[in-house]
Amino acid sequence: MTNNPPTSAENGPLRGLRVIELGQILAGPFAGAIFADLGAEVLKIERVDGGDDGRRMGPVFRGGDALNFHLFNRGKKSLALDLKSEAGLAAFERLVASADLLIHNLRPGVTKDMGIDGPSLCQRHPRLIYGEISAFGHTGPMRLRPGYEPLLQAYSGLSSTNGGPDDPPMRLGASVVDQGTGMWVVIGTLAMLQQRHLTGRGGVLHSSLLETALTWNAQKSESFIHEGRPPMRHASGHSGFVPYEAFDTLDGPLLICCGNDRLFAKLAQVVGQAPWATDERFATNRARMAHKDTLLAELRAILRTHGRDHWQAQFLAVGVPCSPVHTVPEALAQAQVKALGLRLPVPGQDYALHGLPLLFDGKRLPLGGPVPELGHHNAEFQLPPIHPREEKTP
Repeated sequence: MTNNPPTSAENGPLRGLRVIELGQILAGPFAGAIFADLGAEVLKIERVDGGDDGRRMGPVFRGGDALNFHLFNRGKKSLALDLKSEAGLAAFERLVASADLLIHNLRPGVTKDMGIDGPSLCQRHPRLIYGEISAFGHTGPMRLRPGYEPLLQAYSGLSSTNGGPDDPPMRLGASVVDQGTGMWVVIGTLAMLQQRHLTGRGGVLHSSLLETALTWNAQKSESFIHEGRPPMRHASGHSGFVPYEAFDTLDGPLLICCGNDRLFAKLAQVVGQAPWATDERFATNRARMAHKDTLLAELRAILRTHGRDHWQAQFLAVGVPCSPVHTVPEALAQAQVKALGLRLPVPGQDYALHGLPLLFDGKRLPLGGPVPELGHHNAEFQLPPIHPREEKTP
């Protein structure tokens, strides 16, 4: 165990705010983790028999729980409640009466069956702000269908735009849909909190994985709608700029971004092809787009003659944006990454985790605290304790 550093609950901008989270796996818990790191008190309501399925989402890391669970549930208070019982629902109602916000990503229809859907709860608790996350949205023929990250990437068309021209559709490596939806819910509920300051009333916020996925892919879909062009896969490249992608060098890939004609002229000078800047085929970005294959074939041959450190030094010296394509270990080893101090100690624990990508007055908030054991805070809220033997093992 380490010395206990301060937690965000002590000085975070949302201290004094109480959030109830009925979260599973990722989208809801990620929203809850953001609130916890910002200083809110987050009451994570879990099933008595095993809790959030995210606890078993991977090998054991600490305390019987998976690493992902620690990453997305730090700083919360765990309350184990049987919401299928009258006593559990009564206890839940008491907690809601004391809360500012409620967020959930339970299977569609579950909350309505229990009488704890948004309209019902907000009628009984008019100041409550209720954030609901669904898979496919709150309306439409698929509103009751559950879903997970890869399903929504596939259904939304997001997977179809990822990869290179000859690749099959592929999932983006990060959980951009789940985590993005969690972020939208935080943004939306905080907006409703400001509205409550003005009106005295809360309300219901809807967001969904599908809406997030469609939003992330809006550049591609709007191009299709307005210009009639089906999206193309560009690997690391871009549909609107040339050259603007990764190139193989003698010893590794280097990504180069020429976002305007001035930068392209500098690149041409560096690679010994100054006439490119006045060549009618290459002088403007739109001309380069029309002659992309010709230009890139010549540029690729030149860049393979030296290593990426050589080219990076040359390009940066004249202001052409570029970067090696790092592996995750390489990225973590970079001096710039270390200087940001994004990984923070978990209070009272012997490990660190990534914190929020935010600085408040030049300072990064500490983590909200360690991950709670299932039902660890039941006694604090006058709830019956649970016992290990009641938990189901995977």
